[in-house]
Amino acid sequence: MSSNTSTIIYAGLDIAKLNLQLHLAGRFYDLPNTAAGHRRLLELLKAHPAVQVICEATGGYERDVVEALHQGTIALSILNPARVRHFARAQGQRAKTDRIDAAVLSAYGQAFQPKTTPSRTQAEQHLVELVRRRVQLLEMLVAQRQQAERLSLPSLRRQAKSLVRRLEADIAQIEEQLQELRQQTAALDERAKKLQAITGVGATALAVLAELPELGTLNRRQTAALAGLAPHPRDSGQWQGRRTIGGGRAEVRRALYMAALVAARSNTILKVFYQRLREAGKPAKVALTALMRKLIVLMNRILKDPNFELQN
Repeated sequence: MSSNTSTIIYAGLDIAKLNLQLHLAGRFYDLPNTAAGHRRLLELLKAHPAVQVICEATGGYERDVVEALHQGTIALSILNPARVRHFARAQGQRAKTDRIDAAVLSAYGQAFQPKTTPSRTQAEQHLVELVRRRVQLLEMLVAQRQQAERLSLPSLRRQAKSLVRRLEADIAQIEEQLQELRQQTAALDERAKKLQAITGVGATALAVLAELPELGTLNRRQTAALAGLAPHPRDSGQWQGRRTIGGGRAEVRRALYMAALVAARSNTILKVFYQRLREAGKPAKVALTALMRKLIVLMNRILKDPNFELQN
């Protein structure tokens, strides 16, 4: 940690669809979440040379203001909302308003001094948006297919089948856009090809690259932790509980799950690893989680080490 961290002013920024609540140097500022509001925000922040903004991922409302902050060269950390809520509860803070949330974010920054979140290129932003929309449509498609099977009225069955066709067409369009993005972005295409060389990965490659852009720069422990696949012990005295996983990025785990299912059946090396765990008495879910962890660590290694030789 650098020696000047004590001089940093941590500014909590609570982001809503229409408004921004800024807590800066003990004062609150209520700003619109608009271009004009973003300009005023930059003016306030630039009055303090060593400022770092602390905000939460909000599912999209933060996108424009984050871009404005990066363009304004303001240090910024985007946090997992669950971590911030746990921190607030640990402080005995149960109430929740925009002002309280902004102040809690400032306090979180002061307490933990989180790393800054680097800006993402336009191609990376498009990748995230396309991948997440694909996930949403696939979930809707599965739900509609299941519902259509249970419908007895012909008119409702026709509606459901029509919606299924529309969802399938939309998913196909997104797949085309993802391929176009790869063709236009050589670095993304190269990284995706390296990951897809692992038998079982397939479309999971783009999902992992979208949700875990740090991949290829981490060590084994960091990789597992960011994916939420690091086992956490639950021991007390002589009692030893079952280890569990948690935290990290749920989107990465969801993407890895399908890849692990395929790898457990068709990847020569990972299939043996999975079978060995099952033969040792590990439940299928535990063995599959271990396979997911091994898979993401392998992905990181492939991107990190250009001399690594893959064996499938």
